Amino acid sequence: MFNREKKLEKFKDAETVIGASIKVKGNFHGQGNIIIEGSLEGSLKTDASIFIGEKAKVVASVEAKDLVVNGEIKGNVKIKNYLSLGGTAKISGDIHYGELSIEKGAIINGQLLFTGDQTSKKGVQENEGAELTEE
Repeated sequence: MFNREKKLEKFKDAETVIGASIKVKGNFHGQGNIIIEGSLEGSLKTDASIFIGEKAKVVASVEAKDLVVNGEIKGNVKIKNYLSLGGTAKISGDIHYGELSIEKGAIINGQLLFTGDQTSKKGVQENEGAELTEE
């Protein structure tokens, strides 16, 4: 359904990179793609995409268009479009998402809340002519 390589490709042009040895405290708000390999405490928000590396630790509320998580997040997450949780992802908090992909091994301690358009044209077309049957 989703090509993982294609999704990661957009991070090549990341505007901000928080390296593995960097610790950031405070409210971090940006417009472009963000890569986090270190730690962040506070809040994290961008109109673009966020990539959280395997050893990254984020203690913050997170808001973005797309999010790829391989590390740890403690806080609520709001993703407008696509959320991908790798096998090493750990999230403690409620998650709002449009589309979701979860690999085996990912840990979620919170609620998953779908916020996408449930009556999209694609969904309506797929369900046209479908019959419900009891077995």
